[in-house]
Amino acid sequence: MRAPAPVRLAVAALLALPALLLLPAAAMAEKLVISLSTDRVQIASNFTGDDIAVFGSIDLPAYLTEGIAYDVVVTVQGPRQSFTTRRKERVLGLWVNVDSREFVEAPAYLAVLSNRPLADIADGDVQRRERLGIANVRLLQRIGPDYADTVADDVFRQAFVRIRGGEGLYIESDADVSFLTGTVFRATVPLPPNVPTGRFDVDVKVFAAGQLVARDQAALTISKVGFEHFVAVYAHDHALIYGLAVALMALGTGWLASVIFRRD
Repeated sequence: MRAPAPVRLAVAALLALPALLLLPAAAMAEKLVISLSTDRVQIASNFTGDDIAVFGSIDLPAYLTEGIAYDVVVTVQGPRQSFTTRRKERVLGLWVNVDSREFVEAPAYLAVLSNRPLADIADGDVQRRERLGIANVRLLQRIGPDYADTVADDVFRQAFVRIRGGEGLYIESDADVSFLTGTVFRATVPLPPNVPTGRFDVDVKVFAAGQLVARDQAALTISKVGFEHFVAVYAHDHALIYGLAVALMALGTGWLASVIFRRD
């Protein structure tokens, strides 16, 4: 004899319950949508720096309430380049280079912005796993024939980060992300006058109770326009002619200065 329909439905629901409990966490987590105030910045001769706004909205699932406190970490990485950091020592009264390290494909610009200190957002293991903060961003270093990601207290890494930070190109701030409501936030990304051109990747992560609950990404392009753009393109495409032109210009400027300031 077949069981009544209500009984069969109840049994089916009980059998399906374990499968529902095993659904991936991502399918039940918050969703994040971000947008940039602009996705393209054009640099002319009068460029003195700019700020880009990143807006985000956290979409709550039906089973969550508004009482959850969120944290946001925005990481912006500029075009990849190779840099060399040198260590100098005093030898016979002169400062000379005694050692160097090359950082391969390192971000030319790096900004890590959050609404409060990273140590208050997540513990050290989560920070390392999610690459939160400049100390945890991967900086590949060439050491002889080998390549390795250096630890945060490596002297060459510290010197490289300090130099880039002094130029305004490596930034870590816990005051540039603010919540407009409990689930809507705004981040301000500062671009210094010497910002490099190219593609910038914007990675936004949302945390709750120290764990990553949502993530979204966007891209920003910075390019030169006008005479600066013409010079940069010509120097890249016609390096030899550009070099000769610069050398002739320097010689001509020197000769003209000697004529103007010559004493009889």
